[in-house]
Amino acid sequence: MALEYRSTEVFIKPDTIYGSKMVSKFINGLMRKGKKSVAERVFYGAMDQVKKKVADKGPMEVFEAAINNVKPLVEVRSRRIGGATYQVPVEVPRKRQTSLAIRWIVQAAKAKKGRPMSLRLAEELMEAYRRQGAAYIKKENTHKMAEANKAFAHFTW
Repeated sequence: MALEYRSTEVFIKPDTIYGSKMVSKFINGLMRKGKKSVAERVFYGAMDQVKKKVADKGPMEVFEAAINNVKPLVEVRSRRIGGATYQVPVEVPRKRQTSLAIRWIVQAAKAKKGRPMSLRLAEELMEAYRRQGAAYIKKENTHKMAEANKAFAHFTW
């Protein structure tokens, strides 16, 4: 008997402070080695920093705008056709857009060394909110790559 795959989407509960499933997903993406309390402390510390530095907007608005600014619309997938490998641009499904945005923001924050993670994450979120920073640049590069390979779009099936 084959095991049936079940999405974990239905099991994610909204976080306690902001009541958002997006925040829960972000904390899960931030978590390492099952240490959720550490990830929560880092995230909420980052949100406190955002609250201090961005006076005109709430931290949740900044967080959601940052995620939306980093979400890629298209990406390239490798397709092997007749012995040649082509980078074929494809649209990114909505769930993958969110997971890529979360992953890129966390990776960009981890790449900045020398300060506590909550400060690095706050800085990266604010940069993504302002359409700057490493995570936003990664999105831009992904879009440029897809644009450059637009000629191979007919290989999508």
